[in-house]
Amino acid sequence: MPLNIIQGDITTLKVDAIVNAANEDLAMGGGVCGAIFAAAGKEELKTACAGLGPCKVGHAVMTPGFKLPAKHVIHAVGPIWRGGKHQEEELLRQAYLSSLQLAEGAGLASLAFPLISSGIYGYPKDEALLVAVTAIGDFLKESEMQVTLVIYDRKSFSLEPTMVYTLQTYLKKHFTEDSDVPLYAQLESYRLRQSVAAESLVLPLEDRLHQLEETFSQTLLRLIDEKGLSDTTAYKRANIDRKLFSKIRSDIHYKPKKSTALAFAIALGLDPEEADDFLMTAGYRLSPSSKSDVLIRFFLEQGNPDIHAINEALFYYHLPLLGA
Repeated sequence: MPLNIIQGDITTLKVDAIVNAANEDLAMGGGVCGAIFAAAGKEELKTACAGLGPCKVGHAVMTPGFKLPAKHVIHAVGPIWRGGKHQEEELLRQAYLSSLQLAEGAGLASLAFPLISSGIYGYPKDEALLVAVTAIGDFLKESEMQVTLVIYDRKSFSLEPTMVYTLQTYLKKHFTEDSDVPLYAQLESYRLRQSVAAESLVLPLEDRLHQLEETFSQTLLRLIDEKGLSDTTAYKRANIDRKLFSKIRSDIHYKPKKSTALAFAIALGLDPEEADDFLMTAGYRLSPSSKSDVLIRFFLEQGNPDIHAINEALFYYHLPLLGA
């Protein structure tokens, strides 16, 4: 199942478990930790934690959720930032993996994380985000779970500064919000119109209806085989739920959302031109008048992009995510 990034209050989510950014003593703290204790019931959660601590950095323990909508709370201890030279990245990654493994061992299907260690522990937010997405993404390559990364305040959400500069420069060059479509798009549109017009002159309508090309589903399954991927690898790379993929596989005429088609274009490692051809099987194309499409084209041009990295950028620009 996929990884999603949302803005919200983790204490309000109705999932199997939420993760608390805990301290080693499992005591009530401030920030996310304090909010979780308050929402769950301070005394109940204090009593439950009392017999479980101390908990080492990088490890996690689980208690009931008490008054929370979530059934359980997983208390994960992240590292304090000390300049990045004291195994902080390794320990933070392990805190995520320990939580995920604990949830999987308990048979949980859905889990929500805050951005661990990025508050009073001082871990740089852009680096904390990268560790979180990488650790969760790696886990989901082998496991089935619905995982949500909850950002409480968008002001605290940060991409790596060089990436922000690069994306903003690319957007200024390729994206327009007004009616003046870039020249390359005008030429492409003209080429398509001329192609369709020429074909319509040669072939009667009835003949053209008998010469329909592959559907989206047929094309997707063919490309998965041609790329040497398994079905599981393909839908996980696309950040798509297994149930949705089963629907696509079983229905030759399945009509996907554009975000779903784009997610599979990324999973297949297509370049921008190949992606446009693939999207056309579902009736879509990459539009220079869509900020989302322009951002996605940027990543496609870089070659074999990771969908979670793309979703980070989309979230940063307040745009809908892919997959999930």
